[in-house]
Amino acid sequence: MEVYIMGPEVALAGLIFGFLPTLIALIRGHHNTFAIFLTNLLLGWTGIGWIVALIWSFTAKRRRYHAS
Repeated sequence: MEVYIMGPEVALAGLIFGFLPTLIALIRGHHNTFAIFLTNLLLGWTGIGWIVALIWSFTAKRRRYHAS
């Protein structure tokens, strides 16, 4: 029986993949980034919560209208 030890690269890649919805929301400047982060953190482990956060991170961000 072989035992595989996970290296730090694999752990970092897993962490980045796990918080991908949060990273996408940050990059896009989503107005609900913190809520997406909380959903990702608290429900992301379920798989369904991760998918919800991922879809939410791709939704339209708030547009700012400037008075002319």
